[in-house]
Amino acid sequence: MLIQPTLDTLNQLKLHGMATALCEQMTQTSAQSLPFEDRLGLLVEREITYRENRRLTRLLQLAQLKERAAFEDLDFRARRGLDRAQLASLSSCAWIRQHQNLLIHGATGCGKTFLGCALAHQACRQGLSALYLRAPRLFDELSLCHADGSFRKRLAAIAKVDLVVIDDFAIAPIGARERSDLLELLDDRVGTRSTLLTSQLPIEHWHEYIGDPTLADAILDRLVHSAHKIHLEGESMRKRAANSKTEKPAKTASAP
Repeated sequence: MLIQPTLDTLNQLKLHGMATALCEQMTQTSAQSLPFEDRLGLLVEREITYRENRRLTRLLQLAQLKERAAFEDLDFRARRGLDRAQLASLSSCAWIRQHQNLLIHGATGCGKTFLGCALAHQACRQGLSALYLRAPRLFDELSLCHADGSFRKRLAAIAKVDLVVIDDFAIAPIGARERSDLLELLDDRVGTRSTLLTSQLPIEHWHEYIGDPTLADAILDRLVHSAHKIHLEGESMRKRAANSKTEKPAKTASAP
């Protein structure tokens, strides 16, 4: 039986997963012996898997995550204050669908960025859009957007993303323009989208860091209200990894 016309039609209909699966079935004796309904079911399942994989690839490309992190890669052995129950709940992404925020703070190198990227990756797996932004670069970008007149357009694009990860918040001094831009960004997202912030600075010091009491109240009201919080502890994971590479195995004593 000539199947090339069928393959061409499937590809024209953009059913590429089914087309690939049909080619494979034609070369597999075990598949050809299956009833028609079973073979059709396998073709449909392959198409679903193909589309899900393409969607995940597209979402991850748009997310621009700094770390290639997955939820399964989280290390619970190190004493960093990770709560398995809390993270299991967060991995369902219900908090994103309910438009809640997540605040992660802790010392440098303790895994804040990795955890944020892992949760963003998990969101992409579930068909939600994500975007990684590093706070200093975000403020620089928004400053350029003011200059070229694209500020509102950029904010509108960010406002459509289901989960925005703002990494390294409060790592550099913040001025009046940055305070105003941050408020604008958060105001577009409050109650409609989720924001994940990581910071070395404890949350209780954010008000003082922002500086302007009125804007600080407005920003934190939109950010901290009903937000989930994670405090990471322990030594730097980067330092630990570097030490493990430089440590030489102890010499074993030779037998007498």
